[in-house]
Amino acid sequence: MAAAHHPTRRTVLAGALVLPALVQARAASAHVIVVGGGFGGATAARYLRRHAPGVRVTLVEPAERFYTCPFSNLVLAGLRSWDSIGHGYAGLRAAGVDVVHARAEDVDASARTLRLSTGQVLRWDRLVLSPGVDMRWDALEDYGEAAAQRAPHAWKAGEQTLLLRRQLQAMEDGGTFVMAIPDNPFRCPPGPYERAAMVAHYFKQHKPRSKLLLLDAKDSFSKQALFQQGWKALYGDMIEWVGQKDDGQVMRVDAARLEVETAFGTRHKAAVLNVIPPQKAGFIAERAGVTDASGWVPVKAESFESRQASGIYALGDATIAAPMPKSGFAANTQGKVAAAAIAADLLGLPAPTASYANTCYSLIGPGYGISVAGVYRAEGGKLVEPAGSGGVSPLDGNADYRAAEARYGEAWYAAISADIWGG
Repeated sequence: MAAAHHPTRRTVLAGALVLPALVQARAASAHVIVVGGGFGGATAARYLRRHAPGVRVTLVEPAERFYTCPFSNLVLAGLRSWDSIGHGYAGLRAAGVDVVHARAEDVDASARTLRLSTGQVLRWDRLVLSPGVDMRWDALEDYGEAAAQRAPHAWKAGEQTLLLRRQLQAMEDGGTFVMAIPDNPFRCPPGPYERAAMVAHYFKQHKPRSKLLLLDAKDSFSKQALFQQGWKALYGDMIEWVGQKDDGQVMRVDAARLEVETAFGTRHKAAVLNVIPPQKAGFIAERAGVTDASGWVPVKAESFESRQASGIYALGDATIAAPMPKSGFAANTQGKVAAAAIAADLLGLPAPTASYANTCYSLIGPGYGISVAGVYRAEGGKLVEPAGSGGVSPLDGNADYRAAEARYGEAWYAAISADIWGG
């Protein structure tokens, strides 16, 4: 009978060191691909490099310069230059991220591959999708991509923003700016109402006899009392808002005539027509098989991993993440949590505790800002907002308070831009 073998302290320690070494080797060979270089994707790429510097991280983004939806309304008002809201990717490259300027065309979740517009096929161990939104071109009768060249949505910062700016500049004084606003959910819930304020500011300076008509598919909106108070204080009766129950829901668009038709059959003629249609997750999310019937991506609250496909994560405006809004700040915090979760998974570490936040600043006029803030956590597989953790600016805020919030908004934009795209 063979003698029993009793392990020595040395062999036990040697065995204990094998697992971390294997984990480190596996992590070093891992490849994480991030699709989308905006607030969520670029954040995830940068923080993955920070948490797991041995992991190869590739960011796929067609644009060589990313223009943000936050602060694009200020471009319409003439309060910001176009260049000031653009960000390049040199800072991410310096952080060790491989940046590929191409369009993501297809995902094979089983083979774990991503096909690019160049024809290149990339293999991934983890895939992060942060594709933003696409317009639902079939949601409003006669409003499609061609119609958007006459009646821009300007809900993706880029040529549409510049087109709307040119239309405002060319408009004769005394004309009416008509905006069609969708029902929830959509990108940046306070965005249309800040845009109204910024267009009103432009009119007050350059076309003081002009008016704004906001036709809304819902009966309430984010920071409503604060916006309406600010509109009245700065612009008098220049802005008229019509909710759904008062026939504000636009059903049909005649872009050639710059007219819209509401649910009750009322027609409104515009000098400049801004149609913001209903939206859905960017198309690559559908190609990856991670959207549901709503057109958005259901995710696990603890990590923002897809509920539809393992190894694929989704961030930002494309996701179903209520009560978190679809905002740049929210996408940034989601990107950080997802990066930490992926790094922990690859490195064999415990999963991090998920905690999220959002603050959204809106400018009503120069020196007049308002905000909403929220804190969120994962609980029972869902996102919850603890009681008393958030709030909005006070209605009784004085001029100094409003001016401070305007400054905070500027500081937030500078800070988050440096955090995401900076060197």
